[in-house]
Amino acid sequence: MSGHSRWLVSKILMLAFLFWTNVCFSQSFDKAALNAFIITRMAAKYHIQPKSPDDSFSAAFYGQFLKQLDPQCIYFTQRDIAQLSAYRLHLGDQIIQRKTGFLKLIASLYTTRLRQTDSMIDVIAPKPFDFSRQETWTLAEDTSYPANATVMLNKLNKKMRLSVLQDLIEWNDKRTTKSKDGQIPDSVESAFQKHTQSVYKRDIERILQSPGGIDQFVSDAYCKALASCYDPHTMFFPLTEKENFESELGNVRFIFGFTITGTSDGGGAVINELEPGSPAFKCGLLNKGDKFMTLQWQGEKPIDVSDADASEIAAILSQSNQDKLTITVKKLDGSIRTVTLMKSAENADDDNKVKSFLLKGKKTIGYISLPAFYNNWENASESDNGCANDVAKEIVKLKQENISGLIIDIRYNGGGAIQEAVELTGIFIDAGPVAQIKARTSERVFTLKDTHPGTIYDGPLVILVNGYSASASEMVAGALQDYHRALIVGSPTYGKATGQVILPLDTMVDLSTYTGNQQAEDYLKITTLKLYRVNGTTAQFTGVRPDIVLPDLTELLGQKEAGEPFALTPSTIPANPYYQPYPALPLNALQAIAKRDVDTMTWFDDIKKYMHAYKGMRAITSVSLNWKNALEEEATVPNLALDTSSYSTTYLVQNNAYDLEDIKAGATSTQANTEFIHYLQDDPYIKVCYDLLVFMAK
Repeated sequence: MSGHSRWLVSKILMLAFLFWTNVCFSQSFDKAALNAFIITRMAAKYHIQPKSPDDSFSAAFYGQFLKQLDPQCIYFTQRDIAQLSAYRLHLGDQIIQRKTGFLKLIASLYTTRLRQTDSMIDVIAPKPFDFSRQETWTLAEDTSYPANATVMLNKLNKKMRLSVLQDLIEWNDKRTTKSKDGQIPDSVESAFQKHTQSVYKRDIERILQSPGGIDQFVSDAYCKALASCYDPHTMFFPLTEKENFESELGNVRFIFGFTITGTSDGGGAVINELEPGSPAFKCGLLNKGDKFMTLQWQGEKPIDVSDADASEIAAILSQSNQDKLTITVKKLDGSIRTVTLMKSAENADDDNKVKSFLLKGKKTIGYISLPAFYNNWENASESDNGCANDVAKEIVKLKQENISGLIIDIRYNGGGAIQEAVELTGIFIDAGPVAQIKARTSERVFTLKDTHPGTIYDGPLVILVNGYSASASEMVAGALQDYHRALIVGSPTYGKATGQVILPLDTMVDLSTYTGNQQAEDYLKITTLKLYRVNGTTAQFTGVRPDIVLPDLTELLGQKEAGEPFALTPSTIPANPYYQPYPALPLNALQAIAKRDVDTMTWFDDIKKYMHAYKGMRAITSVSLNWKNALEEEATVPNLALDTSSYSTTYLVQNNAYDLEDIKAGATSTQANTEFIHYLQDDPYIKVCYDLLVFMAK
């Protein structure tokens, strides 16, 4: 073959390759453009509070999309943003006309910047960081895009140094003899630097190597950002994402009873769901949102997974034949909890999904932990296998022990099936209205009723909540508060009082006749109703305020519905005329008892001091990147050293007789049971609840 012929063939092959690449490129974005159009059509038809794709909506969508792709402002430059901002007020037109110009531009820039950043990390990482330099990391730097590649390199360098510096400070805090002279062992600093390098590079690799490639990642982010602009709970779900997630976890969910998902900032993985009746659910110490910190197989060293993604954690969970796994998680309020689980086969008919205990002292008080509702909120179905039925079974066990009062603990319970919330409330009240709902498609207000006459438990009742009690949990707490049936104790709840349904992404779907069986490539979870209390108010945005408010670290974090972009604001409707509350509880006397406990327990005093100091730290706009200065700054940070030995309880936590037989027979993990009993025995919130119920039982 002549030189000219070889040249011609190579050009033909190159053109064919480019043609095929452009076809795939176009197909991915054409589908995303169509999906975006369908999302707006379905929202216009079914969303409880639809929005027009005008300039304001376009600007919000633009901002959400950039946050999806570059939450730390380290990939795009100001020059990139200048190009992209031409579309800022015109994304509504892109959606309506199903155009792909913006998608193609941002995907091209994003791919280039990711690869450029990856190369920059390799340039930065091999050189030892100099922590003797007098430099700071400012809030303005953290929230702004770098002007150019040079500034990007400097910003990335400083962010990586800050990450290593924070690791070094934490390492120094754990040492018996802390370093005050600025000396850092080279080996320690080098290890943290390599760790930081791997974290940053793994973030980029996760995007570039995502299922379907970078174009699919950008397309999915486009649709997710669009859906999120309607409210925090309207979400776009690509089917491929579900399939890949299930595939990479293999049988992990079956064995341990939790599913895993990555955190929104890419910095680790959290529990996404708990399987009712599974070891993870039964242990009572794990909740949705718990972040994995370490995993330790029996007889092995702990593995740091604080920055690992879901697939890495899944691989660790499935790699050993050991029976026991010790898991350390960080709760949503920042507290650390450790639990040891044993693998077990899933048992859909398990009759011990909910845990109950006895607090035996001056009075015998029952305690039930309900960490999650089931069935699922969006696919609720009436069934004897729901959590309300399981709670009822536990109450029957506890009543056989002659309890004088009952605590239902729904702290960290993010909600679930609305029907289960109705059924659970009905355990404690006679037949009557429980909540009210208003849908977009009807002017009528529908009443959710407990249709079963009588109660299963009519004694003194406390519902324990915190800032992460949400949705169905808030419905239960609100209804029992309105009826004066229970004393609500804890901190104000999350503030979600809306309902969603998952629909195939298809404009032909009829919500009134949809049965949930239609298969599709993509889905939309869409907010279709608002939930109201029987008194006409709502927990939406504001949450349920407890009758007894206790100091709680969840109040520091501000991670509630009211802090979410595009959260729906509250409204009121007339109270249900058929709801008849019980006699009012003696709140003044009960609040006085709680105040006495809080004032005499150093635990709560420490929390109040820490909360006060922490609020003052929010005004800080810069941190030092100098080791000695950072140590001095760290010394000013309030130390929360909660000491459970600073108070004593007047009761002992014990198993009920039924569960005790199971433990003796080996049907229940002895270690997990012991851990939970120790946790309850030391929990100051349980102590307050106990003292309140002793008074209520008089």
